Amino acid sequence: MTRSEALARLTGFFSERGWRPLPFQRTMWRHYLGGASGLLHTPTGSGKTLAMFGGPLLQALLDPLPTPARRSAIRPLQVLWVTPLRALATDTARALQEPLKAIGLDWQVGLRSGDASSRDKRLAREGRLDVLVTTPESLALLLSYPDTLARMRQLRCIVVDEWHELLGSKRGVLLQLNLALLRDAAPAVQLWGLSATLGNLDQARAVLLPDRHDALSVEGARPRPVRVRSLLPEPGERFPWAGHLGLRQLPRVLQTVMAARSSLLFTNTRAQAELWHQALAAVWPEDLHTLALHHGSLDPALRQQVEDGLRGGTLRCVVATSSLDLGVDFPEVDQVLQLGSPKGVARLRQRAGRARHRPGASGEIVCIPSHALELAEYAAVRRALDDGVVEARRPLQLSLDVLAQHCISRALAGGFEADALLAQVRRTHAFAEVTDAHWQAVLEFIVQGGRALSQYPDFHKVVRDDDGQYRVHDRRQALRHRLSIGTISSDGSVRVQFMRGGGLGAVEEQFASRLRRGDRFQFAGRLLELVKLQDMTAYVRLARGGEGAVPRWQGGQLALSPSLGRELEAVLGGADDSPESQWLHPLLGLQERLSARPSPAHVLIEDVRRREGQFLFLYPFAGRHVHEALAALLALRCTRLQRNSIGYAVNDHGLVLAPALPQALDELQWRALLSADGLLDDLRAAVNLGELARRQFRGIARVAGLLVPSLPGGMPRSLRQLQASSGLLYDVLREHDPDHMLLQLAEHEVLHDSLDIDGLHATLQRLGARALCLRAPTSLTPLGFPLWAERLRGQLSNEDWRTRVLRASQQLEKRHGR
Repeated sequence: MTRSEALARLTGFFSERGWRPLPFQRTMWRHYLGGASGLLHTPTGSGKTLAMFGGPLLQALLDPLPTPARRSAIRPLQVLWVTPLRALATDTARALQEPLKAIGLDWQVGLRSGDASSRDKRLAREGRLDVLVTTPESLALLLSYPDTLARMRQLRCIVVDEWHELLGSKRGVLLQLNLALLRDAAPAVQLWGLSATLGNLDQARAVLLPDRHDALSVEGARPRPVRVRSLLPEPGERFPWAGHLGLRQLPRVLQTVMAARSSLLFTNTRAQAELWHQALAAVWPEDLHTLALHHGSLDPALRQQVEDGLRGGTLRCVVATSSLDLGVDFPEVDQVLQLGSPKGVARLRQRAGRARHRPGASGEIVCIPSHALELAEYAAVRRALDDGVVEARRPLQLSLDVLAQHCISRALAGGFEADALLAQVRRTHAFAEVTDAHWQAVLEFIVQGGRALSQYPDFHKVVRDDDGQYRVHDRRQALRHRLSIGTISSDGSVRVQFMRGGGLGAVEEQFASRLRRGDRFQFAGRLLELVKLQDMTAYVRLARGGEGAVPRWQGGQLALSPSLGRELEAVLGGADDSPESQWLHPLLGLQERLSARPSPAHVLIEDVRRREGQFLFLYPFAGRHVHEALAALLALRCTRLQRNSIGYAVNDHGLVLAPALPQALDELQWRALLSADGLLDDLRAAVNLGELARRQFRGIARVAGLLVPSLPGGMPRSLRQLQASSGLLYDVLREHDPDHMLLQLAEHEVLHDSLDIDGLHATLQRLGARALCLRAPTSLTPLGFPLWAERLRGQLSNEDWRTRVLRASQQLEKRHGR
């Protein structure tokens, strides 16, 4: 077949649907047929799937691999498509099947993920697919079998979809290791990443293709214009200065949803999604089957029902989290709403792209504030969109727990020779700087768990045989490892299942461990009652009437991005005339009368004296993670000036210190407190690094394989035993092997991820270059009040937190005429 004939078949598929190939799609096909690898950067909904898949399709028409006559025979896998989300994998597999019949290719497309059917999993294991769509974890599991790699030696193309979602995570590190393995097994394979909404494209390409300096960057369609509209309170309407659920907006949200044919309501956390689905269900004027819930902890079958309902146009509204942020196609969705602050420009752009998800269509997002100051964040994100700001994703390095997991997988897949695997590992960006000492520590860990655990056979996972190869011989170890491959999370999960019927999804262990028989909780849009907790499964039945707790998932609290923080500071400083800023004008005018507005030119510091004590407010607008570390640092340094006990609280805008004894600080003292000198030593002394590292250690121990799941049919491990075991392991290692690599990794991750010491250093330098604006307001200010309210959360009282906050806000409003 000639090139023009192959191209005619592919463009014919477009024509049948009333489409024409876009210029960037043709460019991608040309680059692919030329043998190139690289990164395609194009917005969600612009046609990136066909832009990428068109190249392998044309290649198959022009240069077909010999395939067996029988569909059931082993086939050479030709395209491996990796996606970050299971929901996206299912949708991608469906999209890749569409053009095959039209262009005359008898390809088998299969899915291998946690959502895959047993048939698809079997086809993937047996090598009976031409195209495999999978996730990083499922790919790692497949490659742990000795025969998988041999079946991939004819692989022609690897696609990493939504690369920006994996770039800054351990899942991305795991994928980097397996991509290096596949590139060595199939040297001619072409590797392409697909990405949207990313600020560090060159670095992203280099991380994906560290050994291809000629890798291309292809720009796709122009970003869709995004219109941000806020659901503004009425003029003069009392609206909370602090809060996080926004349920007082329920009538306005319902009216907005009912004005459109279909809507997606995005929340930032799964708990928030559960609560808002429950609230909407209580006032829903139509059939409840037209309202749905979607988040990553729900059972795959439930998520699939929702996705099918969106495609079929039977759903009026879906309350969702980031599980629907990415490329799943919903052409029928007319409206997207964002509850609360998006906390980042890229996230808002991604979600806005779900509205009228078609090439060339503009996107609009309706923002729903839960409290007044979120209106300023909406104005800030609009400014950032106009300026073309997109956040970068920082790639991780030296995640030795992931490396240990990968090494055990390689030992399980037939064995490895240490020097050869080290050379391969060093060709990844994540481990380019791994030292010989690091490598020896990893090998010692997988063989005997480390020095302190060497006497315990359960930690002897890998054996170094006489021929120098590292292998796994124990079948129980093999099974345990495969059950835990890809466990890149800080907490394990407990399955939620009806006593009679199907599963609903999973909640985290910490939540499940607090439940007792008969306790009620809200999950999957249902009020459930716990019947029993057994073998890591919570058996439930539907409850009638009453209320129930909502699960909280770790990692659910998003932090304001630095880019958005700078825009927010400018908005609050008066450099904006948006509808949100106009609504906020009286509130910001009160801030100015009582104290001063923030500004990029100065650092605002407030010293407020109340009956209950002194409160020192500081507003860096650097996000809660940086503020958490900064508050601890400032508290320590204040105690060096004067013996004291100092409490603190933080939010995304700033922090408050609450000294037990009043402390007067002049400008020179504040300058010293905000110095970057001695930062690392002071931060170590300021926070309980040991306790933070203990918490971090649990997730690391899971990834590395120290905390292993129970074997099917074996003695079940109780939740309390499982939660206690990580702490016990931590204590044993601290006492008997303080240099253990996982302890060092836990401390490193606390400093660089949880406390963000790099961001803290940059913030201190930024603050040090500014003038100090010291004010002593006579009462709490609009900016200070949310921080004061946040501090109340940690105090013991027989009053509900919201009751106290509401009473205080009413007193302030009355005092200042609002």
